[in-house]
Amino acid sequence: DQGVFESADRFLEICRTGEGIAEDYSFIQDVVDANDEGRTYVLEGYLYPDTYEIYVGSSEETVIGRMLDRMNVIYGVAYRTRAEELGMDMDEVITLASMIERETAGSGESGKIASVIYNRLCDPAYPYLNIDATIQYALGERKADLSYADLQIDSPYNTYTNPGLPAGPIANPGLNSLKAALHPADTSYYFYALDEDGTHHFSETAEEHEQFLENLRNGRDDDDETQEP
Repeated sequence: DQGVFESADRFLEICRTGEGIAEDYSFIQDVVDANDEGRTYVLEGYLYPDTYEIYVGSSEETVIGRMLDRMNVIYGVAYRTRAEELGMDMDEVITLASMIERETAGSGESGKIASVIYNRLCDPAYPYLNIDATIQYALGERKADLSYADLQIDSPYNTYTNPGLPAGPIANPGLNSLKAALHPADTSYYFYALDEDGTHHFSETAEEHEQFLENLRNGRDDDDETQEP
């Protein structure tokens, strides 16, 4: 089958810099102008994931513009108003939503994942979000188990060594993740870890979290441990 483009190179280059497209979208232009934090792709997070009908031979700018237009529709007045109530701008909301997108095992968890991130952001006792997906983004690969060296990678996306949100979004979040970022569940959770059934176990205290991990390790045939917040 023939693809839309002969090569993805130019598409990715535009996503990396925003060149040739950002000036037509004020919400993207702000990100491009402020891009002094070492983002990998300045348009990461803003290309709304949806089904699009695209003609073969369409330009990269046309395709990217369609996706940006869709995000601008989705992220409308109600979303902007809610973000202001939370004291966040659009880029912060999308960055948070992108972590929810990558960390959530199922749509029913999104609100609780969001609550863990918010609880940590609002509590000086937990300056680091410790989000594995940000490490995977910095590494450029999805590893099932992260090593100590991985967690120390020198990157503005490393939420184990840099406090607060990463340099920018690490994925293009869908509607469920955007809603969770703006309306997190009301919980006292600060930790979560992937259970054997593929869902996450949430904990309020470090002690409870460590006990869950210990129980999980004891139920395995090896000593591997998945790092989680």
